[in-house]
Amino acid sequence: MPASLKKKYFSHDSPISIKINAFINKFKKSKKNRFKARKRLPIDYAKILILPVFDNPLVTIIIPAYNGWKMNYACIKSIIDCTQNVAYEVILADDYSTDGTKNITERIKNLVHIRNEKNVGFLGNCNGAAKKAKGDLILFLNNDTEVTDHWLSSLVTLISSDETIGMVGSKLIYPDGRLQEAGGILWSDGSAWNYGNGKDPDASEFNYVKEVDYISGAAIMIRKSIWLKTGGFDERYNPAYCEDSDLAFQVRQMGYKVMYQPLSEVIHYEGYSHGTDTSLTNNPQSIKAYQKINNEKFFNKWKDVLTKEHLPNAQNVFKARDKSLCKKTILVIDHYVPQYDKDAGSKTTFSYLELFISLGLNVKFMGDNFYKHEPYTTELQQMGIEILYGQWYVGNWKNWIKENSSNIDFVLINRPHITEKYIDFIKQNTTASILYYGHDLHFLREEKQYEIEKNEKMLKSSKKWKEIELSIFKKSDIVLTPSLDEKKIITSLDPNLNVETILPFFFKKSAVAIKNFDDRKDILFIGGFSHLPNVDAVTWFYKEVWPLVQMEIPAAKFIIAGSNPPLSITSLQSDTIDVKGFVSEQELAELYRSVKLAIIPLRFGAGVKGKTIEAMYHGLPIVSTSFGIEGMPGNYNDFLQAFDDHAAFASEVVALYTNDTALKNASNLETIYINEYFTQQAAIYKMKDLLKIE
Repeated sequence: MPASLKKKYFSHDSPISIKINAFINKFKKSKKNRFKARKRLPIDYAKILILPVFDNPLVTIIIPAYNGWKMNYACIKSIIDCTQNVAYEVILADDYSTDGTKNITERIKNLVHIRNEKNVGFLGNCNGAAKKAKGDLILFLNNDTEVTDHWLSSLVTLISSDETIGMVGSKLIYPDGRLQEAGGILWSDGSAWNYGNGKDPDASEFNYVKEVDYISGAAIMIRKSIWLKTGGFDERYNPAYCEDSDLAFQVRQMGYKVMYQPLSEVIHYEGYSHGTDTSLTNNPQSIKAYQKINNEKFFNKWKDVLTKEHLPNAQNVFKARDKSLCKKTILVIDHYVPQYDKDAGSKTTFSYLELFISLGLNVKFMGDNFYKHEPYTTELQQMGIEILYGQWYVGNWKNWIKENSSNIDFVLINRPHITEKYIDFIKQNTTASILYYGHDLHFLREEKQYEIEKNEKMLKSSKKWKEIELSIFKKSDIVLTPSLDEKKIITSLDPNLNVETILPFFFKKSAVAIKNFDDRKDILFIGGFSHLPNVDAVTWFYKEVWPLVQMEIPAAKFIIAGSNPPLSITSLQSDTIDVKGFVSEQELAELYRSVKLAIIPLRFGAGVKGKTIEAMYHGLPIVSTSFGIEGMPGNYNDFLQAFDDHAAFASEVVALYTNDTALKNASNLETIYINEYFTQQAAIYKMKDLLKIE
């Protein structure tokens, strides 16, 4: 966040940053309940309203008004009721009203009331009021609106997240609950669409952050520095209409982006201020009639931009709705929206979705269950990713792919049981390059499990998965694998396969070694228990290794953290074993800061292990079996060995736990290794090369 905004962003008693989770509860409501919530409750217009006062408001909310006393009152009341965590001021720009609006400060305290000496029109009224703005951000809000919870904080969060964002706008909703606009589209002939007009505002296509051609002026926020450089709304559009589109084009011409924020929902009683008649013949005094006149002015001013950078009317809405005409599109498919704090596979999927956004791709995600898992879905949507969820997609995903086939350049499909459902249809109906990532070799994992358990069912299952995976490999343009070892195994099945290694885990920040172990204690295992190798690992450690460890270091506890632990794991809870189950990212970070070492007692599996890499990234020394460190790149033998025998494993745990010098040395060497092999930049270089993008 820029320092100039950060110092003014929050009121004195607010947190340092707004988390996406703060918005989630509102968006969990059912469609029926949300529509009901949009109905206006009875208002007591005799009640005195009191706006909060901030010494240094970050946002100046400007409400242009000509009459409409009750509408003005209701609008400001909604601001007071629904605005939290942002320092703001409200200016009512009174364009020489003749009703009770001229005395509005008798009912609304701390309102900045700017009253024109004569009626100057909507555009002039806005420009005049903006000269009095104290905030670094100016927000123009129609008086025929009512705002909802988090409407302002979500706009501030977005515009503050990136200094190249110059202007942001809200989702506009009709009072009856229908969508009015989820960002605007301008076509090459200068005509405009309110994207999504009349549809369900909760539908997935209207709920991701995106760049847009314009935002209707009913609720737009702009940096004051940019507003001053543009000179405000262009006077050629007096008295109103097209000034908002023109401003968006000016902002973009200056090198800034115009963005749509779906979390900011504003109810708009469209037509209240200026009516709906566009005919000068029928009503020469109608301000609404200037729509047609100003459309021509707008087209003439921006003709070159419109013809070069915009599509013909109603063509390729898929690209037009989020200004992705010059972007390549990647569709990512997985079993569900990645729950990155619950399993390593989800963390990998989430990391690559984030990486694709950083590469400038237009990213779409489809989960096989089409469910809106929260808070994960909203977090991805706030990154700019469209998530295909909801009942419509359950029965129509094939239609969606067919309709948009010409716009899909790449498809990344995860996991064999998901891929076999989609890959044939995608190959038959698109020309997209298909990338397959299995996360690990399922047939190899089950083969190793058979070697431990001698269960004939596992051997039979392994052979079945081998057939499925080989079939998928042959149908894919690129087979992605997390390790050189797996690449060798895959190419041994068919040397003609195009197999590439990618990093399954990578980090934006450098790993930092632990310097002091004095205040640390206990031993940690991390792993989701829907993954059977983790259940076996903990069971083996508890039965075979833990008794030997306890004899030598009885004060140590064994901490087990991970989602969905079965009864066989939760029943291990005791004075010396702490089964925590699922832990949040914050709780996990605290565990990494408090324990002495991590164990990776896997006896079967495949692929590079997320729990191993993550523990090393946090500088936490590890003791592992060969399966816990398999597939890792480079040379790590100087600081990391495998211990598959239970007695040897226990001996290493005790030796490392009781030797601070050894702990510090291991932590230092691990972090050096991670910073060499598992960086985000390395992942970016590799993916750019694979996708052949600059």
